[in-house]
Amino acid sequence: MRFRFSFRIALLLLFLFPGLCVAQSTNRVTILYDAFGKSSDLRMDWGYSALIERDGKRILFDTGNNPEIFAENVKRLGVDLKKLDFVVVSHRHTDHATGLDYVLKLNPSVTVYAPRELAGGFGDTVPKTFYRTNESLPSDRRYFGGHPPEKIAFGSFWKGAKFVLVDKPTEVAPGIYLIPTVSQLPPFVGLPEISLGIRTNKGLILFTGCSHAGIEKILEASASVDNHLHLLFGGLHLIQTPDPERGSSTASRPATARENRPSPYSREASGTNTTMRVSEASLVFREMRSIGCSAFP
Repeated sequence: MRFRFSFRIALLLLFLFPGLCVAQSTNRVTILYDAFGKSSDLRMDWGYSALIERDGKRILFDTGNNPEIFAENVKRLGVDLKKLDFVVVSHRHTDHATGLDYVLKLNPSVTVYAPRELAGGFGDTVPKTFYRTNESLPSDRRYFGGHPPEKIAFGSFWKGAKFVLVDKPTEVAPGIYLIPTVSQLPPFVGLPEISLGIRTNKGLILFTGCSHAGIEKILEASASVDNHLHLLFGGLHLIQTPDPERGSSTASRPATARENRPSPYSREASGTNTTMRVSEASLVFREMRSIGCSAFP
């Protein structure tokens, strides 16, 4: 599959002019939760959350690792969680989902999109045929005495939450898509995750949680929405990836440019080598996760 990517780093301006972290546009992404950044007023912690504001929509993407820290940062940034169109929880890991406790305390009726996963904690049902039956067993050794309900319900960690579970590309609002993937990479084999894509006239703006499936697989999946990527936000889960693997296609670049640190530059790239383009971009887009700042896509 061929891809053509155009990467533009709006946060370059923020890096050069920190004063631009003040909200100045109705289209913006504000980082509510992360483990690094320049803001001294916000608490850092392992985890991620971003408020996406685009074309009048307010979307909370992930909710951080700790409800108390999440609440503190939200209050200090003046974010009103009662005014959300919907919430997206990219996957069930606690550093992305635990702050949902606080969100639902303020906004219990908000729609929460999450990946469909058997007994994943978001609540789901399966047909009674999902397990194999043995008619020869006595009733006291069979599930439900041999008479199971038509659908078997799995519980949720958030009782009463309005979950909508996603297992296929879904347009949840005009031009806004949820894109599911399932990791085949250890140690998270079988873990479902959803990314969020916004179509623009410049290409797709893509938001990822941890990219447990691998960013290449997420890009392949997102091509069903738009095969031109304009901007990438979020985590690529490269922090434990050895440099020879992470930088194998950028070997000609200086070693410092491949470190897992913010790098104040932007670039445009086009071509068919997905791995190469992502390796080059992965370090740049980390800038956009600086806690407390707003980027303007």
